[in-house]
Amino acid sequence: MLLDSVDDQFTVDAVNPSQVRMIDLFAGPGGLDVAAKWLDIPSVGIELDVDACETRRAAGIGTRCSDVRNLSLLDCFENADILTGGPPCQTFSVAGSGVGRKALDQVLEFIHRMDAGEDVSEDLDSLDDPRTGLVLQPLRWALAAMEKNRSFATIVLEQVPTVKPVWDAIAIVLRSRGYEAEVKVIRTEQYGVPQTRRRAILIARHGRIVTFPKPTHRKYVKGVEQKSGDQEYLPWVSMAEAFTSLQHRPKEFIVVSNYGTGGKPDIRGRRTSSEPSATITGKIRRNRLQVGKCDIDRLEPREAGLLQTFPIDYPWDGTDKYQQVGNAIPPRVAVHILAAAVFEKKPVVASLDQAIAKTWDEARAGKIHIDLEEMDDVEGKQDVLLIDENLNVVGA
Repeated sequence: MLLDSVDDQFTVDAVNPSQVRMIDLFAGPGGLDVAAKWLDIPSVGIELDVDACETRRAAGIGTRCSDVRNLSLLDCFENADILTGGPPCQTFSVAGSGVGRKALDQVLEFIHRMDAGEDVSEDLDSLDDPRTGLVLQPLRWALAAMEKNRSFATIVLEQVPTVKPVWDAIAIVLRSRGYEAEVKVIRTEQYGVPQTRRRAILIARHGRIVTFPKPTHRKYVKGVEQKSGDQEYLPWVSMAEAFTSLQHRPKEFIVVSNYGTGGKPDIRGRRTSSEPSATITGKIRRNRLQVGKCDIDRLEPREAGLLQTFPIDYPWDGTDKYQQVGNAIPPRVAVHILAAAVFEKKPVVASLDQAIAKTWDEARAGKIHIDLEEMDDVEGKQDVLLIDENLNVVGA
């Protein structure tokens, strides 16, 4: 149900609303907001899930517990010039029901109608799963801001790779309204995250060129040694390296996946501690940890958070902490993306490493700042769009 107002119980003004620069839709527990804090970007997140709002309140980050379809919130932050968002992925994920992927043609048609000025809000209810239509809410916000003559200077959207055609379509709409916009699928381990996770990213800038950050670390390839590969890049980061500060964890262990296999033990995925984690999802609570043939305690939420590059003391709260961890964008990747999209710069890797190693309490106290430097090289534009100029699917 659409909320007519904000739940005041979870309202947090980390800064004065007039000073907010970044509005984060579907903000979850705060992956983008952590990155924004490290980069000194005042932000507010809009999130409906009560568990995530509990965590955000405990973390002291700007929050409005409300439905993102409540466009009146746009007027609360009149000076915000950055829009970000990571809509729910369950209907588009290959691990989910797939109804979002099946409804792709409908979603693209809705974008075409929105581009023509139609309000499709009520029609979104015709989709088999109402969560599918949420992927269009960032465009709705962007268009609403344009109508108020306050176009966002920067837009960043994030989702699973199967949403790339939607981002491509939105990019076309934004380009017709004065934006430069590019879409790319990135791999998180190539930015120093101790986890293999692929995400489709849209970056749009009003009247300014778009550059994607160049990877800093090597791509993980199973069976290839960590120090092997292109020496231009740093080695990918292992789970053991992410857990260096955890004295109670052995240096060597195996993570046995307990989902996505139809319950067949012989095909459950396995990663050793000397490798990056597999993609973190809300089901990480089911993963077994083994030393030799013996099971040990399963990962705590804060440990799963480390694999997402959250600070070790990040205050996970609410009932379902694991789902929050799995839903979040890794703050380390978010830093790279925001630095490129907002400042046209890249984080100094050593400075980013230090920020992640420190505590959230230090960040809240304003004691952490990530140094940025000029981008000496950038990733090229995406070569192939999956849709044509009329927003029709034409292939991969």
